[in-house]
Amino acid sequence: MPIPPRYSTPARMSAKERSLSQIQRWIIDGTLLPGEKLVDAELAEALGVSRTPIREALQLLEVQGLVEMHPGRDTRVRTIEKEDVLKLYPALAAQHALAAELAASRIAPEQIEQLKELNSRFAKAIENGQPYQAMELDEQFHNLIVETCDNPYVASFSASLQIHIRRFKYVFLAQPMAATAASVREHAAIVDALSIHDGEAASAMMKQNLLRPMRELYEHIQS
Repeated sequence: MPIPPRYSTPARMSAKERSLSQIQRWIIDGTLLPGEKLVDAELAEALGVSRTPIREALQLLEVQGLVEMHPGRDTRVRTIEKEDVLKLYPALAAQHALAAELAASRIAPEQIEQLKELNSRFAKAIENGQPYQAMELDEQFHNLIVETCDNPYVASFSASLQIHIRRFKYVFLAQPMAATAASVREHAAIVDALSIHDGEAASAMMKQNLLRPMRELYEHIQS
């Protein structure tokens, strides 16, 4: 299990939270491959924690659907299938399209500026070849709109879907800049629609922003 000897983690996190965050990141970016066996002793040594927070983190990752635990046998990274792309993205697109439509009537000028800043940073991350950072900024952009729509059910369902989509999104954002630059333009169009409180246009562009990568990813991922 090739675990990097050096990595950065947020400060002021419990051992369980730090373990959860780092293992989740390794699964998303492919450091821990689909089907790979996870040994709690090795993870504990790599992260500088005891085996207890590792086991707790793995239990949470199983709930999230990122790992599979087989009592008495082993724990492995859950595999992902190409067909999952066609199941996950339309569900998230529907949720976020609704969020954009609802947010259009509620969004404030300062939130519009936040979205512009996030999209600018997102574009720079893509240009600088930083796919994980780009993914996080893309999520912050979308999550701000979800928060603005003020519907906790949309927020909850979206968060659950995002966990699984991250594994595919990382693949997409790691592609050459030309393949991802459209996302920056679509974000800008969403912001423009929100700034004039056009819920229909914001919803349509939001759906496009998620369904276009779905189609490109489906063709890109090997069967």
